[in-house]
Order: sequence, then structure tokens, then C-alpha cells
Amino acid sequence: MTKLIVFTDLHMVPEGATIIGLDPYQRLSAGIEHVNRYHPDADRVIITGDLAHRADTLSYERLHGLLARIVPPVAITIGNHDYRDRFLETFTHVRPDENGFVQQSVDFSDCRVVLLDTLFAPPYDYPMSHAGYLCERRLAWLDRALAGADGRPVLLFMHHPPHKTGFTGMDAIRLGNEDAFYDLVLRHGNVRHIFAGHVHRTIGGSHRGIPFSIFKSPVHQQPMPFDMPNASLSVDEPGAYGIVVVTEEGLQVHNEDYEIARRDPEIA
Repeated sequence: MTKLIVFTDLHMVPEGATIIGLDPYQRLSAGIEHVNRYHPDADRVIITGDLAHRADTLSYERLHGLLARIVPPVAITIGNHDYRDRFLETFTHVRPDENGFVQQSVDFSDCRVVLLDTLFAPPYDYPMSHAGYLCERRLAWLDRALAGADGRPVLLFMHHPPHKTGFTGMDAIRLGNEDAFYDLVLRHGNVRHIFAGHVHRTIGGSHRGIPFSIFKSPVHQQPMPFDMPNASLSVDEPGAYGIVVVTEEGLQVHNEDYEIARRDPEIA
């Protein structure tokens, strides 16, 4: 049974900087220690973008050193807070696809894992570049990845949710061409689950018949009221990561609030 750990929205900053008073380095470091202690047997740790808060080289270098501590192997893609070329200059071990996008397929005996690059840039023309987009080349790559799954169910990982989640501000910068994405996915019929980040909340459900899961950040979270138009508002809630387990009958998705988790059980 394949087991995957999922981190999203790391938002690394240079040493001494914070986000709403929180230290992304400290919070992610605690999450990595938690994974290494309780899930060293994971088949992959998957990271779905927004790696650095302002896409600066110092933050990427700082993150690179921190991620090197993770015991299981890591698969990584980028989000709207990232800068593709600058990321690749630091993470030289990450090989982009033939068109330079940060996406890959990883095959296991019971599934194919596909990571998509949904960054809508360059040019970095804000606020539109905060939305996601899959150009024709990326859609063609996804088409081939789904066609080559060889009978395995496919788990799709991406930064931007490909549909609305109910949060006004974040929905305005979701994946921009969701119809093209879903038409392609449904044509193949082998995508069993879609995983995303971007919203900084734990959300689950289904869209057009496909189940999806969205995970919280290890750092800061989206305020819970749905109708906030400002997508930059954040609150201090415990950091979390996701746990995905492929079973003989299907799939399990767990959310680990590692900052409040207790490992010394007592009889209730």
C-alpha cells in the first residue's frame, strides 16, 4: 500500500523574517521532524507549491537545506508564489519536463502519482499570475501521463484547486481553465483523486464526480469566513500536513495537525 505525505504552502522567508509573526522555518522544521519520527516508511513526501513567500533566492536556499532533512524521498512542484527559473537554479536536482515545467510522474505498484505545474507565469503580472493555468503544452503532457498509467489509478497533485472551494478571494485565483482540465481528466477516466493546496484550509469533497482533498499549510491559514475577498488575509492556526494511503479497496486521506498532536494516549 503506497503511503504519501503531503506538504503545501511552505512560504519560506529569509532568516529573521516572519509571516504574521510566525516563523515558516520553525513550523516546517517541526513538521519534518514529525514525519521523520512517525512516517519514515512513506513512499514519497509530496510538496505542492508556494515554496517561498516572495520567490527570492535566499528563501529557496534556506528551504533546500531544510528539505534535505526529510527521510523519505521528495517530489516537488511549484505554486503562484514561486518563480520557476529561480527555483530550478537552486533545486538543481529537480528535472523539469521537456518544456521546462516543474511536473513529473512517479509510478508505484498500485498507483501513478502525477504532479502538475499550475504556475501562470511568466510574465508575473499580478494579480492574474496568482491564478493557476495549464497551457496547451502542459495539458498535452498531462494527456500523455494519464494515457501511460498502464491500468493504474492516477492521483493528481497540483497547487491550484481546479474548481471553486467556497472562499471568495481564493476562488478568484483558482485554476483558470478548469473546464479544459476536467474535460481531459474525465476523458481518460482513471483519475481517482485530486490533491491541491493554495487555500490554506482542510477541504474535501468531489467535483464532476472526482473526489478531491485540499490541505492546510504548515505555517498560516485562511480565515474561515467564506466571503472575504482579500486572498492575502491569514490567521495563526496549528500547522498541518496530509497523509494519503492507497488501499486494496480505494484510498484513505488523513490530516495531521502535528503541532497539537499528542502521542501519549490515555484512557478516556
